[in-house]
Amino acid sequence: MKKMIRILLTIVIATTVVLGFRWYQYVDNRQSPFDEVGIALNAMMPGPVRQWGCGRLKRTFGNGLPPHGCAASNGSEWE
Repeated sequence: MKKMIRILLTIVIATTVVLGFRWYQYVDNRQSPFDEVGIALNAMMPGPVRQWGCGRLKRTFGNGLPPHGCAASNGSEWE
């Protein structure tokens, strides 16, 4: 039983690390804010983490249209 719990815990931690790294790559990129996987990961993040990510994206791509999840209600301005 302990071995099964250890395996499940390892899988959960590994998945969290991989997805967290992929999300950080998205918010720290310099090419495009419109990566579908990055947008989906950013949308799943808790509020403060998502806002931080949107702030990083705005700093880099603030002159263009914001991606889904970082746009104001009109869809053409950053939050």
